[in-house]
Amino acid sequence: MSRLTMVKAICDGLRVALEDDPSVIVLGEDVGKNGGVFRATEGLWNQFGEDRVIDTPLAEAGIIGASIGMAVNGLKPVAEIQFMGFIYPAFEQIVTHAARLRTRTQGMFPASLVIRAPYGGGIRAPELHCDSTESLFVHIPGLKVVTPSTPADAKGLLLAAIKDPDPVIYLEPMKLYRSIKQEVPSGWYEVPIGKARKVREGDDLTIIAWGTMVPVAEETAKEWEKKGVSCDLIDLRSLYPLDEETIVESVKKTGRAVIIHEAPKTAGLGAELTALINEQAFLHLEAPIARVTGYDAPVPMYALEDDFRPSVERVSDAVQQVISF
Repeated sequence: MSRLTMVKAICDGLRVALEDDPSVIVLGEDVGKNGGVFRATEGLWNQFGEDRVIDTPLAEAGIIGASIGMAVNGLKPVAEIQFMGFIYPAFEQIVTHAARLRTRTQGMFPASLVIRAPYGGGIRAPELHCDSTESLFVHIPGLKVVTPSTPADAKGLLLAAIKDPDPVIYLEPMKLYRSIKQEVPSGWYEVPIGKARKVREGDDLTIIAWGTMVPVAEETAKEWEKKGVSCDLIDLRSLYPLDEETIVESVKKTGRAVIIHEAPKTAGLGAELTALINEQAFLHLEAPIARVTGYDAPVPMYALEDDFRPSVERVSDAVQQVISF
C-alpha cells in the first residue's frame, strides 16, 4: 500500500501495466520526456524508453488512428488526449473505427485500446480545457466509458480498462488529481467496469454522481444527515455500462433521487438515468427526480466558473425540493 494522489495512482497504474504486459504502449502529446501536462506519465519514459512511451505530434486524429492500428496488430495502446476539449478531431476515428472494429470484423481483429482524457472544470483553465461531454461517448455502441473519483479506483479502473477487449474512454477528473490522498494497493488489481460504488448508505434519498461531483454529493449528504435525512450516495464509476441494479435497488428503497453532473443538462447522462429510474422504479417514487447540472452553454471563464459547476448549495436546494415534495 502507498498513500497516493489520483494523478500518482494513474501513473502507478500505467507503470504496473507496462511492467506486466510487454504489449502495452503509452502514447500522446508530451507523455514521454516531459511526463505529461499533469505529470501523469512522469518517469515512465526513463524507465521504459521511447519505444513504449511515445511522444506524438499535436494531432489527436493521428494519435487515435495510430492506436487503432496498434490494437489491430495485437498491442494494447493507452493514448492520452491532453484535455477532453481536444478530443473532437479524433471523434471520427473513435466512432467510425475504434467502436465498430470488433463488430465489423466479427471478432477477427481486437480493439483493446484505452483513451485517457482529463475532463471537467474547477482548475481555472480556459473553456476548451474544461469540457465534460461524456454523454457523446456513452451514446456510441462499442465504447465503454469510466471515470474514477478516488485514487484507488483510478488505478483499478485503469488496469481493468487496459485488460478489457473493447475500447474504453477513461475520463480523469482534473479537479481531483491532487485534491486528496488515499491508500492505493501495490501491483495489479482491478475495479470491475460496470459496477458502481456505494459511498454512503441511507434510507431517505438516493444521490447519483460521478467524477468531480462525488465529493460535492458527499458534502451535501453529510449536511443533510445533520438534519435527519440519510442519503444513499452512488458513485457510478462506470458510465457505460451502467450498474442498473444498484441504481434501481437504491431508488426503490428511498423513493427519491437527485442526479448530479457538471456536463450541460440537455441530453446529459442524467436524462438517461432519469429514464432508467422511471422505467424500472416509477411506482416506488415519492417525488419527481431532480437533476443538478452544468448549464446549456460553453464553460465560462474563471470569474463565472464556480457558478457554472454544481455546488453544495445547488445540490442542497434540489434535495430540499425532493424531500419536501
